[in-house]
Amino acid sequence: ALFMDWRGYVAEATGANIFFVKDGEVHTPKADCFLNGITRQTVIGMLKDKGITVHERRIKPEEMEEFEQCWLTGTAAEVTPVGEIGPYKFEVGALTREIAEDYEKLVRA
Repeated sequence: ALFMDWRGYVAEATGANIFFVKDGEVHTPKADCFLNGITRQTVIGMLKDKGITVHERRIKPEEMEEFEQCWLTGTAAEVTPVGEIGPYKFEVGALTREIAEDYEKLVRA
């Protein structure tokens, strides 16, 4: 399930934070009314270390149509690709695979 915040913006999934990719840049909801998870913070740091732009901002639900990739982060989810949310479809693209592999290496080192 995908939760919206009290203003109607994309917030998080059940027990996991959400990330989207568009044009090689990452977009994730601003953690102003949900848990700013440690896995989320770690992944944001990893992305920034790679020189990838991360936008922490309010995301309208209809913007999901424009995003190319999507993944969830969390203690249980680690980095889990998402292929579909309702009518919106996402590819498991190179960035999603790369960050999932890098996170796996970090926590299994």
